[in-house]
Parts: sequence; C-alpha cells; structure tokens
Amino acid sequence: MQAYSDDRVTSARMAGLKLNWILFINLTICVVLSIAGRDFYNILGLSHSASTHAIKKAYRRLAKELHPDKNKDDPDASQKFQDLGAAYEVLSDPEKREIYDKCGEECLKKDGMMNSNMDPFASFFGDINFHFGGESHQQHQTPKGSNVIMDLFVTLEELYSGNFIEITRNKPVIKTVKGTRKCNCRQELVTRNLGNGRFQMMQQSVCSECPNVKLVNEERILEVEVEPGMVDNQETKFTAEGEPHIDGEPGDLIIKIQTIPHPVFERKDDDLYTNVTISLQDALLGFTVEIKHLDGHIVIIQRDKITKHGARIRKKGEGMPNYDNNNLHGALYVTFDIAFPDNDFTDEQKEDIRKLLQQSSVNRIYNGIHGN
Repeated sequence: MQAYSDDRVTSARMAGLKLNWILFINLTICVVLSIAGRDFYNILGLSHSASTHAIKKAYRRLAKELHPDKNKDDPDASQKFQDLGAAYEVLSDPEKREIYDKCGEECLKKDGMMNSNMDPFASFFGDINFHFGGESHQQHQTPKGSNVIMDLFVTLEELYSGNFIEITRNKPVIKTVKGTRKCNCRQELVTRNLGNGRFQMMQQSVCSECPNVKLVNEERILEVEVEPGMVDNQETKFTAEGEPHIDGEPGDLIIKIQTIPHPVFERKDDDLYTNVTISLQDALLGFTVEIKHLDGHIVIIQRDKITKHGARIRKKGEGMPNYDNNNLHGALYVTFDIAFPDNDFTDEQKEDIRKLLQQSSVNRIYNGIHGN
C-alpha cells in the first residue's frame, strides 16, 4: 500500500515538472519574440540587402493592398497596416535601418526612434487617395497656410520607366523666440449691464497669450516618385510642406507633372506616335528599320511590300504603360514619310523608270479632308 502511494506521488511530481518545463519554454519563446520585435523585411517581402528604391516600391504596393478600408472583413487589417507603416518608417531611414539590423526593433524603442503616430501617407504618398468607401470623417476647422503649387518637368523616359527625383524646398519654418503675442483672436458675444434693468449685447475681440515666434528659412530635400504612366498635370501632394500659418497648420506643397517634349515620340493618352522617313527605293522594294524605345529596347519594323507616303502601322503593346495597371501598354503608331531623290534624271533614265513602273498618269482632284 505504501509503495502504491509513493508511485502516485512520483507521478504527480513528474507531471508537475513537465508542466513547469512547458511553461518555461513558452515563456522563453515569448521573451525572445518580444526582444526581437517585428520582422520588417518579412512584412515588406524583401531580403536584407534590398535597396531603398525596392523598399519604397514594396511599401507603395502593399499599402494599397492592406489598407483597412479595403479589407473590412479582416479583423487584423488595422494591425497589418500599422506593421507595414512601422516597417517603412524604419527601413527607409538609413540610421534607423542600421540600428534595426544590429539589434532589432527593441533597440529603436529604447532610443525613442520609433514613431508610433507615424502617418505613412503624409510622408510618402502625397495626395494619393486611399478612401475605399464608407463614411467620411469631418475634422475641426483649423487655420491653414497657403498651398504651394510647383511644376515638375520630367522626361518621357521617366514617365515610361518611373523614377525618383529629389527636389530642394526652401521652406519658411516657425521657430519660438522670447516673449509672448496675442493669438487665436476671436469674436465673442458679451452682455453689458447698463443699469436700471437695461442690458446691451455686443461683439468683443478676445485673444489668447501665445509664445512669440518668427519665420526662419530651412532647406528641405523632398523625394518625388514619378510613377510609370503618369500624365500631365497629375498631382503629388506633400502634406504640411506649403506656406506656414502662425496660428494654424502649414499648407501643402503640390507637385504637378509636366512632360518635356521628346525628339522622337509624341504621347496621346497611353499611345505613342512617331514618324520614320524612308527612301523612295525602300518604299518600293521594302525595308527593315530599328526604333530605339524609351527604355532602350529595340522595336523592329520590317516590310517587304510597297509603302505609300503617309502610311501608318500600329505596333500593339509598344506604347506607354497604363498608370492604373503597368502590365497594360498602349500602342506605337509609326507614320512613314517618303524621301524623293534630289537629282534630276536623264531622258534615258526616265524612259527606264516608265518601263519599270508601267504606270499611267493619274490626276485625281478631290476633297482630301472629307475623303476620296
């Protein structure tokens, strides 16, 4: 009987030790995960050697996919979106990225370098509207400085392949100085007692006391992404990079895309147009011509039949990328001009040409604008 009792005690102790060991392992895993923090490279789907350009591209793509307004059925949508913003905040900043690579997110938190209130769209996307439906939220009216509108002239090559362009902005910034000033002045309705039961209601200006400020010019480097397929007058907005307002918020900086004329191609929507001049001999006998495209690839045009002056051919998929879907491209339209010989022919040569062509004179007079 005593032996049976001892066996039960031993079994209970073993079960307790096993439970404690399991709890210890789970606790250790939790501690390790807590210290390591989030895997920002995994969140962006990138390797540790990814370039800054690749980080920005991945962030822009995922932000559109993971926005909570677009994933209302996913209870973790907001958390995923916050994780994405944190990943971009760290990996797009060389200093933060270096610290993160050494000892993870926890080191950044200890140094106070993680901004939990980061607004990823204000700092990166500009005016891209990520509203996917639902109610809009009215914000309180706050005085705001003027917007600054600036044209950014870009090449057709940049609009075809995309590019990041750095611009320098000399921006007035509000700095605190000694003293105070009247601020937030407003009109309030007050009642004055005139005696004998008479009262007078009147408007009175009421102001607050605020720290004194001055405007100081600071140079800012801003990075504008020229996305493939963007069009003229398309805007990118940098929030709070406009003119300051002493008692309110700064305005915005609005960058408008403008295309520099190209020596070879002309753009109409997603299509490209160009002209090719060929000799009369090529027009009659056929030819092969190579056109260097905007990204450097070669478009080959080959004809083995007669090409008339003004003839136009269409090369599908060789136009500009579509802004909403870069996998789709417009067409390239090539119009042919015929270069006639400059020299005069002898009578004998003229006769040879007549015999070769065997073409009688054709003199048609018609309205070329409205058709034959």
